[in-house]
This record gives sequence, C-alpha cells and structure tokens, in this order.
Amino acid sequence: MHELHNPEVIFGLSPAWFAGSLFVITYLLIVTERLNRAIIAMMAAALMIVSGVLTQEAAVQGVDFNTIGLLTGMMIIVGITRDSGVFQYLAIRSAKIVKADPWGILVMLMLVTAFLSALLDNVTTVLLIAPITLLITDTLKINPYPYLFAEIFASNIGGTATLIGDPPNIMIGSATGLSYNDFLFNLAPISVFILLVTLIPIYLIWGRHLTADPKLINKVMLYRENDAIKDPVLLKKSLFVLSLVMLGFILGHDYGLMPATVAMFGAALLLALQCLPLKTEKQSAVVTKSLADVEWLTIFFFIGLFILVYGVETTGLLELLANQVLGLTGGDKTITALSIMVVSAVASAIVDNIPFVATMIPLIENMETSFGGSEQLVPIWWSLALGSCLGGNGSLVGASANLIVAGFAERSGQPIRFLPFMLLAFPMMLVSVLISAIYVYLRYF
Repeated sequence: MHELHNPEVIFGLSPAWFAGSLFVITYLLIVTERLNRAIIAMMAAALMIVSGVLTQEAAVQGVDFNTIGLLTGMMIIVGITRDSGVFQYLAIRSAKIVKADPWGILVMLMLVTAFLSALLDNVTTVLLIAPITLLITDTLKINPYPYLFAEIFASNIGGTATLIGDPPNIMIGSATGLSYNDFLFNLAPISVFILLVTLIPIYLIWGRHLTADPKLINKVMLYRENDAIKDPVLLKKSLFVLSLVMLGFILGHDYGLMPATVAMFGAALLLALQCLPLKTEKQSAVVTKSLADVEWLTIFFFIGLFILVYGVETTGLLELLANQVLGLTGGDKTITALSIMVVSAVASAIVDNIPFVATMIPLIENMETSFGGSEQLVPIWWSLALGSCLGGNGSLVGASANLIVAGFAERSGQPIRFLPFMLLAFPMMLVSVLISAIYVYLRYF
C-alpha cells in the first residue's frame, strides 16, 4: 500500500502532514457549503496527485467503481421509470386510500417514502415524493412542514434497510463484499421497528392537530391517479427491468455479480427497450435525456472523495487512527462497535454522512488483524451503517436527501430552518440510535 506515495511531497512536506491537512480543509469547506461540494472534492483529489502524495494510476485505483456504477445505473433506471408517472400515481393513491385524512396522508406518504427509499434510494425518492406532498398539502391548505419533516426521517430510515437505499450502505457493501441479502436480513427488521417508533413523536407533536376543510378533502379525493400514468408501455418496461435488477441484487452475489454490473446492465436493457421502436435520431435524444438525469454532481463528488481518502490512507494516517481508537476502547469489540455507532450518528448529523463513511471504511479495515479476521468485523460494519444512515436525520446537512427536501420547501415558500429542524430532529435521531445500539448488542454480542 505504502509504495503508492512518495516519501516526501511538494515543498518537501511530509505526505502524512500534507494529506491530513488537505483532508481537514476539504471537510471544513464541505461543511461551510460556500462552494459546491463536487468542486471541493475534485480540487482536493487533483491536489493529492499534483502534490505527489499519489500518482495518477494510484488515484484511479482508489476510486470504488462498484459504488459509482451502482449509483449511475440506478439513477438512469429511476429517471426513465419516473417519466411513466408511476411515482405520482403511488402518492395520489396513498392519499385516497386514507380518504384524504391529513394524519392518514402523513402516515401513508411516510410509508411510501420509506419503502421507495429501500427499493430505489433515498435521494431519488424524495425528489419524487416532495413535489407531490407540496401539491396535496397546498390543495388541503395545511402546513407542509410536518409532512416534509416526516419524509426526511422516513427516507433515511428506509434507506438504512438495504444495500442500495443510502449511499453509506452502497460504500460499505462495496468495500466489504456484504451482499444485498446480508443488508436486508440484518438491517431491514430494525429499520421497520424504528420507522414505527418514529411515528409516535410525530403524532404527538403534529398528528393529533392535523385537520382540513371537508370541501378541500373532497377536492383531493377527485384527483384521478390513473391520469398520472403518462406512458403505460414505458411503465411495463420499467417494472420488468426493475424486477430483474432486484432479482439480480438478491441472487447476483452467489454468482459473483457485483451490484454495479446488475445496475448498469439494467440501465442498458431499459434504454434498449425504450429505444428499439424509435428512429435513430429520436434514440439519441432519449439517451441524452436519460444521461442528463444522472446526478453528475453526486458522482463526481464521490470520485473526488474516494481519491482524497485513498491519499490519506496510503500515508498510514488512518492505520494510526485505527490503533488509537482500539487503544481507547481497550480492544473490546462490543465497546468498539457501539462507540463507532454513536460517533457515526453524531458526526453524520454535523457533516454529510458520505465523506464520514468514506473515512471510516479504511479505518475499520485496519482493525481486521486486531480482531482476528474480516468475519469478526461484520457487527462493526452494521454499527457503522446504522449510525451513519440514521445519524443523517440529526440535522439538515446530515444527508443529501434532507437538503433536497429543504430545497423544495424553500422554492414553495415554506423554508425549513436549520436550527428549529435540528432541535426536534436531533433528539429523535438519538432515540433511533439508542434502539439500534440495543439491537446490535442483543443480536451480535
């Protein structure tokens, strides 16, 4: 590992000192949100190479292409599926099932958000659900804040349940080889329980006071969900490919198929099915639109981040940190796992959980020898996943999904303020982490 960096870097500085300083500065810049985080990550990655900490070849080795491929493939599939109108259909249908009762709508939208976050991913889900939520609350003339607050929580809790639900899980799965089924069996049960528990404070704070004019309720009941389906043929093709992709995630691990391969194959297949009946010129327009739907900001943020963290890792700094952590916990696996969960949760509330997890993965990998092999680290990986995904609920900057919901709220003239959100969200997040800590302790220790 250490042959990938030079004994000294630009201006004769020590590589560990330079990489560590660059990492801290990058983190601070991401937190301040003064500059787009993709620009910051790409600049930091370039500086790792320019300074001599990494060669370009080593930097490419540091990029986790399984994570990049999985994210890109799923973004293409979801982008095409969205055009069929199926997500709008789901939201309107959910509202009508509960007879447009305001509390019932909140519960249904929360459940739909959690389910789609586990099935697709939480960032995409809130992009689809938030605008429909604002439409329904606007029609009922009720405050959208409780609904958007509940959806932020549901998206991060639902995203915790599966390998593809939340970016931290994608990164952990890719680094460790833990399969889709591993995540499903270990994290889905506790995620469902936490979601149900989260409904209690939301009901006590807002739910019991939610009412709407019967005339406006009737107006929502007149929405025709079938009209939301803009392209029934595309819907059938999308559901067919999504089913195959889910099957690929569940069975692929046994056949050596990585999630990125499954997602990229699904994306290519859906594009092929969409383009086959069209003329060549029209096909180019369809493919261009689908690729434009990919959140390239997120993709390049990940690429830059992987190179930055890999640069720090090659200097031996993370190995040093791992030994410090083991020293503090006395090498006790239970204390280490629970400490990592709590620290991950608090840190993920303060900064975005993606860069935090990118740092923690090599740190935990360096503990492998001390604990006697990779198998012994599995409960620690679940602790990191639960802490970082649920910790994302602690503040508006805790997860990408939160910022997207806040953006929609601001555009609709109902801004979600940082401090009032955090004063409610942080204690609720701590309760979910306490439940997770009890679960991890009872199930694995």
